[in-house]
Amino acid sequence: MAAILVSSFVYLSLQKPYTGNAETITLAMFPNDYNALIYIANSQQYFRDNGLNVIIKAYPTGFAAVTGMLNDQSNLSIGSDFAFAEKIMQNASIVTVGSITSLLNLYVVARTDKGIDNISDLNGKTIGVTFGSNGQFYLGQFLQLNGISLSQVTLQNIPVASTPSFLANGTVDAVVTIQPYLNQIQSLLDNRTVIWSAQGSQPDYSLAIGTTSWVSSHQGLITRFLTAIVQAANFNINNQKQAISEVASSLNNTISYETSVWPQYQFSVTLDQSLILLLQEEARWLISNNLTTAASVPNFLNYIYINSLKSASPESVDIIGLGD
Repeated sequence: MAAILVSSFVYLSLQKPYTGNAETITLAMFPNDYNALIYIANSQQYFRDNGLNVIIKAYPTGFAAVTGMLNDQSNLSIGSDFAFAEKIMQNASIVTVGSITSLLNLYVVARTDKGIDNISDLNGKTIGVTFGSNGQFYLGQFLQLNGISLSQVTLQNIPVASTPSFLANGTVDAVVTIQPYLNQIQSLLDNRTVIWSAQGSQPDYSLAIGTTSWVSSHQGLITRFLTAIVQAANFNINNQKQAISEVASSLNNTISYETSVWPQYQFSVTLDQSLILLLQEEARWLISNNLTTAASVPNFLNYIYINSLKSASPESVDIIGLGD
């Protein structure tokens, strides 16, 4: 009963409308359903209720969105934990203010008519993957766990949206992809594919990322932004069918498609210890595979900004050794 009362108080307190002047945030992101909370916050007018006008700028990948932000094309961006780690290893002055989704949505898809029936058959094959993406990291982990090194395959850098065409026309033997491109591949190649989860049980994170200077000078703005996202997460919990419908409409997808992929995602706004551990693992992987000039793993605690999320949703922050 106490937990219910506390949850109710937090939820109701988040519904209080903002009474100040509206301000604009430009947000760079890859338009995909794993960023559903952004679309829900927009359609439910949570951004407006928190005094925000959020302008979404679409990019072909989350990595491109983060790059665009660093080139002053937006105020904030949504990118993967791997993109975040890689940019930090390149000495980018950035921080994350929170994860908005944890997800298990990456697949390795190979053509059986290219002689690939088992994971071991990937040895010597050409695999298409978007460089700089979390797909590149998880592919490396996937291969290593199955006794194949990166030197034993040929990697080809292709946009994730091009994975269906590159695999179908035989340019590559396998790809790392996500939905909706997995469905497109299956439609193009009928029963000539084999599919594995690239991640196993390790989720990755969709992070809200900003430059250190912009975040430090817009703390109140970010708190209101995260408050709107927390409200969207609560809305999804209590009105999932409507949430799915709204995201489907925003992305021009069918409701049946969105319903089928929804279980891949955990929609919640968090900053927790598992993110730090994953970032460290990704940094070590980049170093060991000579994909960065950095020689050591950074202290990722220096790249986490917790104040705004602690204001918007205190119970959502759980990182050891990180104070205000």
